[in-house]
Amino acid sequence: MLNKEFADRFRVMMVCIIGIFVILIARMAYLQLYRGDFYYRQAEGNRTRFTTILAPRGIIYDCNGEELVNNKPGFVVSLTRNAGEKYSPELIAKLAVYLRMSEDDIQKIIDKNKDSYEPVRLMRDAPPDVVTKIEENMRDLHGVMLEVQPVRNYVNRELAVHALGYVGEVSDYDISQGRFQDLKAGSIVGKFGLENFYDQFLRGTDGSYREEVDVNGRIVQILSKVNPHPGQSLVLTIDAKMQRVAEEAVDKQLALLRANGVAPNARACAVVAIEPNTGEIKAMVSRPGFDPNLFVNGISSKNWRVINEDPFNPMTNKAIAGEYPPGSTFKIVTGAAALQTGKVTPNELIFDSGRHWLVDMRNAGGEALGYIDFQTALAASDNVYFYEMGNRLGIDLLDQYAAKFGFGKATGVDLYGESSGMVANPAYKKKVFNEDWFLGDTFNASIGQGFNLVTPLQDALMLCAIANEGKQFKPHLVKKVINDDGSVFKTFAPELINTIPVDKNNIELIQRGLRGVTQEGGTAASLAILPVVVAGKTGTAENPHGVDHGWFIAYAPADQKPSLVVVVVVEQGNYGALSAAPIVRRVLEYAFKEQE
Repeated sequence: MLNKEFADRFRVMMVCIIGIFVILIARMAYLQLYRGDFYYRQAEGNRTRFTTILAPRGIIYDCNGEELVNNKPGFVVSLTRNAGEKYSPELIAKLAVYLRMSEDDIQKIIDKNKDSYEPVRLMRDAPPDVVTKIEENMRDLHGVMLEVQPVRNYVNRELAVHALGYVGEVSDYDISQGRFQDLKAGSIVGKFGLENFYDQFLRGTDGSYREEVDVNGRIVQILSKVNPHPGQSLVLTIDAKMQRVAEEAVDKQLALLRANGVAPNARACAVVAIEPNTGEIKAMVSRPGFDPNLFVNGISSKNWRVINEDPFNPMTNKAIAGEYPPGSTFKIVTGAAALQTGKVTPNELIFDSGRHWLVDMRNAGGEALGYIDFQTALAASDNVYFYEMGNRLGIDLLDQYAAKFGFGKATGVDLYGESSGMVANPAYKKKVFNEDWFLGDTFNASIGQGFNLVTPLQDALMLCAIANEGKQFKPHLVKKVINDDGSVFKTFAPELINTIPVDKNNIELIQRGLRGVTQEGGTAASLAILPVVVAGKTGTAENPHGVDHGWFIAYAPADQKPSLVVVVVVEQGNYGALSAAPIVRRVLEYAFKEQE
């Protein structure tokens, strides 16, 4: 009986022992087989770290090979860790002092990267004094490291900023939109301008390395390394010298207009210089501007407030997104439509008494030119003559020809954010204002006022059609993409996108009228002093919010195959001949005199 009792106890004990061994073996299998990689990384993390090596972005050159955007080496202050690791308040407080950042801002960066094993990059391109403080106190900053990474550098600061754009850290919103869905938080991408549009070429492929470190986080040895692959570079159509001339002319003219009291709020302007035979944009200016280097390392609240609160909108590329009534520059479209449809003949004389006989609408200066033909009317920018053209055409025909010239739709330039503008039409007025269309509305539309809205680039393409026998080429800013070894990856050839349905003899008649604008008696006779013959058109666009906007558009040489179209609009600049023409003249001086 006693032996049986001991035997039962022994069997229970054996079952328990076997059960314990089964549990231990199962746990070991779970830890080794199922969770082995995780704990291996945990163990490795005590002595090694994995760090991404940012790929240098491609260089951006002007058409003559001048570097406009490149990269420079910069120190990056980072935190190393495994996912989920917490940092002590003491460490964050010390870093806030050394980096001159708030503790909240540091914590926000840490939280943004909470699910990553990558170093948390707190400050890119740290200044020398910050680097020195970090180095001196590294023993007390466990988990802090200094990396050397490429930092984007905009060589000329504001020069061509609205075309070039800038870079910054990819945001959660950017990733959620799908375009950057394969990137991790902290990756550097193009955020604006060409940097954004051509990001897939410029970005390159990041590398990585695995380092063995000591207890203070200092590198003992590099265990393995994958080199980054630099991004491809861009060769632009922009001529940096012409860009500088245009920007200097704009800044000087805006200051002059404000100083003499003619246009006290003249702080905004847009310039487009384009080759009509290829669509290559040689200069693109938008004022006011900003320094793109401010965004590379994360713009400060102070600098962002200055830019964001500027009422003249420095962040808007006015050359492609500014929408303005075209003013008298639109008379080119009205004239082309009237000539092509036979509503007027070149030699027909129309009497200008100073006001139209159907609606009491007058010339801007109150003048009366008597009997005038088409060429005289265009050169003198006579309103009454073109009111009559609008009367004969009607708004439907006028709209059709505006669309044929490309108004009312984006040009397709290689930049995001382009506006479509608007062609005046009765449906719009009815929808927005619930009002009928009147003859006076057609008169306004015929001289580029009222509901018409165009961008400077659209106006430039309109003039390209006149300068280039009716042909319009797609405007573009990039000539070719090149690999890091200098070989050409892709070339952007001129692309014909439209030919306006206007006969050659009618185009030539318009050309003669535009040449008259810059000759004695024309509205921009001051351009007659240039070394080439210039054809141009002034424009003054009504502005319900202040002083009128001033336009001047021109091409040269006008007596042979034109090679350059220049369009300028000065917001609240008053008359175009006064505000915009001097800027055009300076650009043409450079293009045809100083380059000789």
